[in-house]
Amino acid sequence: MNSNNLVACPLDCFDTCQAFVDEKGNLKGSKEHLVTHGKLCVNFANLAKEEFLTKAYFEDKEISLKQSLTILVEKIKATKEEDILFYKGAGNLGVMQNSVKTFFAKYGATLTKGSLCDETGSLGLELGRGGINVNPSLEKLINSDIVIAWGRNVAITSSHMYDLIKDKTFITIDPIKTKTAKISELHLQINPKTDHELALLLTRFAHMENLEDESFIKEHEGAEWFFDLAKSRPLISYEETIGIKLQEITKFFELIKGKSVSILLGLGPQKYYEGAQIFRAIDSFAAYIGVHNKSKGGLWYLDDSSYGYEKQLVAEAKNKIALPTVDFSKFKLVFIQGTDPVITAPNTKKVIEGLQNSFVVFYGTVLNETSKYADLIIPSSSFLSKKDVRLSYGHELKAISNYVESKNENTITEYELANFLNEEFGFEKLKDEEEILNYYINTKVEDYSFIKKFEFLEELEVESLYEKQKKNQYYFLTSKRKNSLNSQFKLDNYLYVNPCLGFNNEDEVLLKSPYGQTKIKIKNSEDIKENCVVAYSGNKYANYVTPFQTDEAANSAIFQEVLVEIELS
Repeated sequence: MNSNNLVACPLDCFDTCQAFVDEKGNLKGSKEHLVTHGKLCVNFANLAKEEFLTKAYFEDKEISLKQSLTILVEKIKATKEEDILFYKGAGNLGVMQNSVKTFFAKYGATLTKGSLCDETGSLGLELGRGGINVNPSLEKLINSDIVIAWGRNVAITSSHMYDLIKDKTFITIDPIKTKTAKISELHLQINPKTDHELALLLTRFAHMENLEDESFIKEHEGAEWFFDLAKSRPLISYEETIGIKLQEITKFFELIKGKSVSILLGLGPQKYYEGAQIFRAIDSFAAYIGVHNKSKGGLWYLDDSSYGYEKQLVAEAKNKIALPTVDFSKFKLVFIQGTDPVITAPNTKKVIEGLQNSFVVFYGTVLNETSKYADLIIPSSSFLSKKDVRLSYGHELKAISNYVESKNENTITEYELANFLNEEFGFEKLKDEEEILNYYINTKVEDYSFIKKFEFLEELEVESLYEKQKKNQYYFLTSKRKNSLNSQFKLDNYLYVNPCLGFNNEDEVLLKSPYGQTKIKIKNSEDIKENCVVAYSGNKYANYVTPFQTDEAANSAIFQEVLVEIELS
């Protein structure tokens, strides 16, 4: 394999794969990259076949790239700084993707804070770990005996990492009978938003089984208070709210006793108002049984992939607003990069109405639902025609893009666009591109996964959805599927329900919540818990009913903090 034909996968995925372009121009999985291991997943393979955007448009008419840039500059100059919003997503990932953001920060535009995805859970881990959220090494995962997939469908969302550990004994904790649950030795099919209660119940059993890690507990603060939380209610009272039997907890400990344990945390358990507290409870249970700081095992989530690096592209904005509650109508100019908020953001109706009342600039590699509302479309160069470095949030490995095919002259890279705007507005140009890339390629960061400071959760105040649930109301869950990634690729626009609800396949129903309503078609599945309904990520109807609100601490989305009703339409 030629070291100068590497391609990093830009998709928003735990695996962060690396490929190369062979002599015939075909994309192949890198065998030198431990996670990729010579394979391409279906999504990376589909990405290479995408019909990339190669033309600019203004008011639905094709124009040249030069004309589109002239219009962009004119619109920015004609708009006050506070009336401009820069809104960036994760449709393309890599360190160079932040280039344009640095310009808008310098100009004084409003940027976003928080996340539609993971920051609530990240905060929960950071609160207990002295501000650090870094995953253990892959070696510790590979060498462990037991893998607990907690709200994470590893076989689907991390298919390459799953291949490294598929011979392990799996335990799945999830309201949905996922692919991973089906191959697990034990599936705890809990009620949604009861993960913290399960963590407390498991802690109680760990104490009874003498499985607490006494040395870790002695070295860190708060374990006694955390255990007091766990024993503050009768054991039997957990059964109804969590939705599982105590015998299943007994089997859980039969499986993990004397074994090294890895916990792979997914996004689902933190998509709630108190998501940070929920994650901190799970992490405290993990610490209680000695998962942390061992030669095998640990706890994995979406970590801070840039931790330990000095940021080469700095975007310090004076004005920031919470990403999940952006009101596009409040801004005269909205610049959207690499995302599809019409599909991915809460309260779709409000998003569309806002875009219709703003001048929208869409900058991306492919057209999507959001680009339909754009006044100006600027084509970004595809991942095969620009250099970049991917820092993984799923493991410690980097993926490098140094292969550059002949770039379409009608497209522009993020780095080029940023420097074009810097020159037009009299700002200093960015560092040399090669200097930025070489810094990330050559820098080796310290292993921060060893937890030096840990404070167990001492207080817990989570409002129960179970206690709010009325007859004919259902927990609304969002999940990942194999052939799509968020709003990319082959989407599934059905609402999945358990057959016991009495609907027929293809029935059109009215899905309602306090935040909105939409018509949607039904598919039945025994994999869905009786009191839940599921929409897969990218479903264009799902966010008509999700909360236009943030969590309690991280300015992040709370997609699952909602109960829905279903009526035949």
